[in-house]
Amino acid sequence: MAAARHGVFHPLRVTAVDRLTDDSVALTFAVPPGLRAVFRHAPGQHLALRRRVDGEEIRRNYSICGPAPGPEGPASLRVAVRLVDGGAFSPYALKELAAGDTVEVLPPAGRFVLQPRPGHFAAVVGGSGITPVLCMLTTLLAREPRARFTLIRSDRTSASTMFLDEIADLKDRYPGRLQVVQTLSREERQAGPVSGRLDEQRLVTLLPALLPVEPVAGWYLCGPYGLVRGAERALRTLGVPRERIHQEIFHVGGEVAADRPASPAPAVHSTVTAHLDGRSGSWPVREGETLLETVLRNRPDAPYACKGGVCGTCRAFLAEGEVRMDRNFALEEEELAAGYVLACQSHPVTEQVELDFDR
Repeated sequence: MAAARHGVFHPLRVTAVDRLTDDSVALTFAVPPGLRAVFRHAPGQHLALRRRVDGEEIRRNYSICGPAPGPEGPASLRVAVRLVDGGAFSPYALKELAAGDTVEVLPPAGRFVLQPRPGHFAAVVGGSGITPVLCMLTTLLAREPRARFTLIRSDRTSASTMFLDEIADLKDRYPGRLQVVQTLSREERQAGPVSGRLDEQRLVTLLPALLPVEPVAGWYLCGPYGLVRGAERALRTLGVPRERIHQEIFHVGGEVAADRPASPAPAVHSTVTAHLDGRSGSWPVREGETLLETVLRNRPDAPYACKGGVCGTCRAFLAEGEVRMDRNFALEEEELAAGYVLACQSHPVTEQVELDFDR
């Protein structure tokens, strides 16, 4: 499994491209029997997809939206792709990919997961942030009869809302265990979904009116940066312990600049030692490079996807030395305290730095 996790892509055949909305599709891949154990995934994990354009390698992460498989692994995998203006992969997925094509896929990764267990769980999601949460709640409700789920989702319009039919079917199947609240930020209606943006102030008022906040065993926040950060602050205002709040950010825009400005790394001539798939190597870090860039020059199989500090694919244990991260939207406080860093955002502060990708 370690080799599969660390940068080994597998060609998977596309069996279906289903239109979800005008600007999004669901891609279904067939998983050969010999790879089903490799592609076994937890509810909420994602896949990295790869294509090459004019010699350049492009990787993008997409969350798995189908239910998690049993121990035998999945016979198929389904991800959702929403069109991004100027994107390098999403226009290809929406306009060119067809059943029968092959896509290179990295095995599942990610720690934004909900393993089925008894309790009441809740999610606040925006736009395509529904994707991993759909996998979570589908798996949870099917496997754990003592579990309940409250889904609060925000979309621009009803026409842009992904997985409308799937969520409606789940509500019919689990009428006493699934509560869904839909809000629309750019569409007003006399009846039906609530209108307006889900910001921090609104959530502080809305959430206690929907459900008893304190007994919820886990809160799952997913979507654009502003919505996730606003929901996190609202929950903390309402007294929810930080360890019950889990988050995954899909889109990071310019609003992050004031949230955690990066300080320049001290000038230092450093060497990074990396442990990856049971092999080790040491290399000098070039000026201005991140540690991931240094490792990739020498080990192209080093794990990464977004290079933006969002997905967490390049997570590594800092075994020696000190680093400064430009930003972090993937690791939780417990992971940072345990010594983990994002290689794609890390710059050396000491002359010797040692990263362990195998821990």
